[in-house]
Amino acid sequence: MAQIDVYNQNAEVVKQVELNDAVFAIEPNQQAIYDAVLTYLAGLRQGTHSTKTRHFVSGSGKKPFRQKGTGRARQGSTRATQWRHGAIAFGPHPRKYNLKMNRKVRRLAYRSALSEKNAEKNLTVIENLSFDEMKTKKAVELLKKFGFDRKTLFVADPSEDVENAYVSMRNIPNAALVTVPQLNVYDIANADKIVFTEAAAATAGEVFAE
Repeated sequence: MAQIDVYNQNAEVVKQVELNDAVFAIEPNQQAIYDAVLTYLAGLRQGTHSTKTRHFVSGSGKKPFRQKGTGRARQGSTRATQWRHGAIAFGPHPRKYNLKMNRKVRRLAYRSALSEKNAEKNLTVIENLSFDEMKTKKAVELLKKFGFDRKTLFVADPSEDVENAYVSMRNIPNAALVTVPQLNVYDIANADKIVFTEAAAATAGEVFAE
C-alpha cells in the first residue's frame, strides 16, 4: 500500500498513513468515469418540460375555409402546427431522464476518479476537520494555509463531528464538505483538490474496494 502524508490544520506534516491501492492506485477507467458523470447529471434533470399538441391547444377545430376553389392549400384546422397559435410539432413532453448503471461499474468509476486525483497529486489527507466554532474566517484560513484557491472538496467520515466545519464552508464558493456516503463521481471529477480526513480515507478504502 502506498504511503501518503497526513497534515494538521496548519498544513504541517504530522505522520503518514497507508492508502488502499485497490481504491487510490488503479489505472483509471475513463469510460466508467464518463458514464458515472453522465448518469449523475441525467438524474438532476427534472423532465417537467411540456408542449401542447393539436389535441390540447385551445381554439376551434373548424375548417378555416372550403377545401376547393380558393386557390389556397387545403387546411383542416387553425390549430395545426403551421398556423399562428397552433400546436407544437414533436415538442418535448414530461419524461424521466434517469439512467441505470451497474454496481460494479459504479464502484470502478469511484476508484478510477480517486486514483486519478491521487496520481495527479491533487489528493490530500488531513488529520480532522474539527472546528471549535462556526466561523467562515476559520475555513478561509485553512484554505489559504494549504494554498487551495480553486474548487476544493472536503470529505469526512460520517462518525466525525464536522458540523462547525460544514457551516463554516457553506458560504465559500470554491469549497464544499461531504461525507463518504454522500460522495459521488461528478463531485470528485469536478473538484480541483480532494481533501480526505484520515478517518474518511480509511473508510473510502474499505467502502469502494471490490
